[in-house]
Amino acid sequence: MPALTGAIRPETQFPDNFLSPLSDAARRERTVVLALLVYVVLWTAYGVIAKGSQDVHIDMSEQFMLARELALGYSKHPPLTMLIVRLWFGVFPTTDWAYYLLAATNAALALWIAWRLYAQFLDGEKRVLGLALLTLVPFFNFHALKFNPNTVLMPLWAATTLFFLRSFETRRLLDAALAGCFAALAMYGKYWSVVLLLGLALAALADPRRANYFRSPAPWITVVCGGLLMAPHLIWLLDNHFAPFSYALLVHGEAGLTSSLTGVVGYLAGSIAYALIPILIVLVFARPNRKALRDMLWPLDLHRRLAVAAFWATLLIPVLVAPVGGVRLTSLWSMSAWTLLPVMLLSSPQVTIARKEVARIVAAAAMFPVLMLAAAPAIGFVVHRTGSPADGHASVLAETVGQFWREATETPLKVFGSTDTFTYGVPFYLRAHPAVVHLLERPATPEEEALVARDGVALLCPMTSMICLGAANARAAAVSGAKRKEVEARRSYWGSEGRSERYVVFAIPPAPVPPRQ
Repeated sequence: MPALTGAIRPETQFPDNFLSPLSDAARRERTVVLALLVYVVLWTAYGVIAKGSQDVHIDMSEQFMLARELALGYSKHPPLTMLIVRLWFGVFPTTDWAYYLLAATNAALALWIAWRLYAQFLDGEKRVLGLALLTLVPFFNFHALKFNPNTVLMPLWAATTLFFLRSFETRRLLDAALAGCFAALAMYGKYWSVVLLLGLALAALADPRRANYFRSPAPWITVVCGGLLMAPHLIWLLDNHFAPFSYALLVHGEAGLTSSLTGVVGYLAGSIAYALIPILIVLVFARPNRKALRDMLWPLDLHRRLAVAAFWATLLIPVLVAPVGGVRLTSLWSMSAWTLLPVMLLSSPQVTIARKEVARIVAAAAMFPVLMLAAAPAIGFVVHRTGSPADGHASVLAETVGQFWREATETPLKVFGSTDTFTYGVPFYLRAHPAVVHLLERPATPEEEALVARDGVALLCPMTSMICLGAANARAAAVSGAKRKEVEARRSYWGSEGRSERYVVFAIPPAPVPPRQ
């Protein structure tokens, strides 16, 4: 029998093909960029196919419509998400695939920043493994496809953490300035980012080297840069009576102690569940003993401990604050807090995994989006057959609304009103993207009344919504020339017809201009 010394068996060569170019110092940077580009393509395609029986999520259509009028702030959130959406759709067409491409690109950007951060703590193979493990956290794929203020934070928190850790260790002024700028951008994304700032500050204060850090210009440059960048929005908040905070308190605040504690349990359990696959992989393949676990969870090495302290503080501060503030937490809010998880799991020198096992894990992570793309048609079909039909009717109804409006009046369609997901969903799919008014959900504001009187309004109500129909019928009855039409909407997916629902469309023309005396 011929000797096989030095030969590479085919079953070991396949996974090693994924690992070698990523761990090779000469090739790894361009290989990672290429791998992430493929990652974007695969998850974009998954989103287009698996969600092809649905319209884009209401968060996404709402952001698009709000972005039609850029501002320093909005009633629900700070402005960064809307600015990104506006810039993106200034280049790409207003389509579902373009939105999923934005979402996947945002996730890949967060992964690339994490890759850059891991260079400070993980060697070649562990660095690759850390990135692979992060792609197995659902926040970086499934949840990332719903682009909203939560997902926007993922690259911003990663960048803030990267430059904070660099500035603490090196005191470099550029790193300190960038830490402040990205911290401000994170706050422009969502005010929840105060959790990150508190977590990083606590990690710095808990570090024995804190005196040297706070005596240097670094932390003060971070604060000044962040403060200057936030100043315009702070002025806007003062001028608008802190409107987004009122919304946040209305939706998430004023929870009783029992409700807050229940939320804490759900936050912890859900967060652990989201990160369970990477954690189990490390525990199974590294088999760390008690000493290694201690060094993993709270390192003696100060360099590593700073990163681990930042990870734990950012993840757990909400648990301590929520019961005091009367806030009910949800595990989705931990979405942007996982960048440092691989550092905590892998940076200890006592945690070792054989190269062949690392290669298999990396190969499995690389194949995961391919397998999900193969399963996407079946997933989309199941959603098509079992989901709410209203989730896929906004795009179907947009064509009906536009056609009915053109038949009813020669005035261009500039204003639209509806209820629930249709309020922003239908205008997203209308070519003209008319302004949104909330006439059917609450009393109209003077500005809305003026807009409707000048341009008219198209209204849409589900036949099952008596409140919506009552408000729309009353408004149509008060305007001469208003028209009403009952329609049926049904969405098709891969030749399969979904369930139908009935709706009423109203075309209310502008108020006639009184003749001059």
